[in-house]
Order: sequence, then structure tokens, then C-alpha cells
Amino acid sequence: MDREEEKDARTAALAEVGDRLRRRGVAVTGAEGPDDLANLLSAVERFEKAVEAHGGDLMVDDLKSVKPDDRHFVLPRRDHGESIRAYIIRIDNAADGLRRHPRRPD
Repeated sequence: MDREEEKDARTAALAEVGDRLRRRGVAVTGAEGPDDLANLLSAVERFEKAVEAHGGDLMVDDLKSVKPDDRHFVLPRRDHGESIRAYIIRIDNAADGLRRHPRRPD
């Protein structure tokens, strides 16, 4: 693979990660670096696993839902101008907070 192909592959991967985040309702500006986006996607996936482990429904308890079953299971919304690192910390704190939240019955 030559340099141009590598650049194209990285660009496509970055676009894919950004798209996956946007589909989940996560605000990304396009100015984020590849490592930041990858770390953000990992944090979102950790949060989603914690939600599922506590009986949450990701189809209902998401950022796009008008009426989630449980607001604790909704991913925190990224604040305007918030750095990726600060947002990841808030996501991880929210996931940790689910440990103290009652589990939903199946």
C-alpha cells in the first residue's frame, strides 16, 4: 500500500468512527484527531455495556430518545466546546455511577 492509499484508508476509518458516534447521537465536530475519536468510541461502548449489564435498553435509552425508560441509562450529552478528554471522563463517571444504580428487572 502506498502513502496515498494509506492516507485514504485512515481518512475512511476516521469517517467511519465519526459516523458511528453520530448515529448514537454523539456530537463530533470533525476537528477531533483519530486517537481521540477512537478513545471516545471506546468510552461510549463501555458505557453501553454497563447499561446492558444493568438491564437498560439501548434502543430506548439513547440520546435521541424523547422519553427514555431511565435517564441514568442515557449517554451524557457532550457539552458545546467540551474537549474529548473531558467528555470521556464524564462518560466513564456515568458508567461507574451505574454500579450504584438499581438494576432493571429483565
